[in-house]
Amino acid sequence: MRPVISAVIVTYNSAGDLRGCLASLCQHLKPRPSEILLVDNASVDGSAAVAEEFRPTCAAAGIDLRIRRNPLNVGFTRAVNQGVAMSSGKFILLLNPDTRVRAGALSAMAQFLGNHPDAGAVAPQLLFPDGRIQPSCRRFPRYRYLLSEVLGLNRLFPRSRVFNAWKMGDFDHRSLREVDQPQGACLMLPRHVLNQIGPLDERFFLFFSDVDLCQRVWQAGWKIYFSPSAQVVHRKGSTVYRDRPRLIWQSHRDFIRYFWKWYRSPLQRAINLVGIPLLALLGLLRSAGAATANWLPFGTAGGKR
Repeated sequence: MRPVISAVIVTYNSAGDLRGCLASLCQHLKPRPSEILLVDNASVDGSAAVAEEFRPTCAAAGIDLRIRRNPLNVGFTRAVNQGVAMSSGKFILLLNPDTRVRAGALSAMAQFLGNHPDAGAVAPQLLFPDGRIQPSCRRFPRYRYLLSEVLGLNRLFPRSRVFNAWKMGDFDHRSLREVDQPQGACLMLPRHVLNQIGPLDERFFLFFSDVDLCQRVWQAGWKIYFSPSAQVVHRKGSTVYRDRPRLIWQSHRDFIRYFWKWYRSPLQRAINLVGIPLLALLGLLRSAGAATANWLPFGTAGGKR
């Protein structure tokens, strides 16, 4: 029987988070039959071995767990595509290993997509481990949004629709609504939508692939929804910020690549050539003095911000 949901998880030294994630899926990955496609990017902490431990539990729950071990780190985006290529479910769930799925969340997301034929994707309400709501939706990046970010105006006016528009400081994440780009930590798409728009763009090694994906969903005529009736706990950033200097560089590289892809008029190309590298440099300077070790300027890495 064809799986209903195909959960795609990419791991890279994620053993500490993975047990909780897989345990929650074994309990709450419904409706069934469903499947988990786990792609490990050459972890050295035993992430793949942790996944192997869950084979009997998953099998007993009617969940097919398949594991792919890459001999080297091919990047988050390519690994996601590998997982999707292994899948056969009606709905594709992109899920980070630092998440814990709550009861009823995935069935609610699948039901929502089934009841809304205009929906190209749906995202749940993300929660911090202590139960607080985690801001997880953004508008698509624009030049003026980035200027507010670099100048720190978004921090001075965190609830402002003008100065914190990109990170949607004006949205309390408590109501159902259409959004540009929910965080990719947990995102469900109908297979036919992903078949239409194609795989994730592997030119984005780690960052901005989720933003680009959402852009293409909207461009193809589908809508993206945020649904607080589904809840998923997310240990924000715990699977990313282990090699901060390298990640900051990758964040800025993919950030520049994103603008070159989506802003292509003659004027926009001129801004991309001069203004975007300048903003990236300012972001690097800001990141050098950031008080928190897990702060990345601009970056969204497969849902990690």
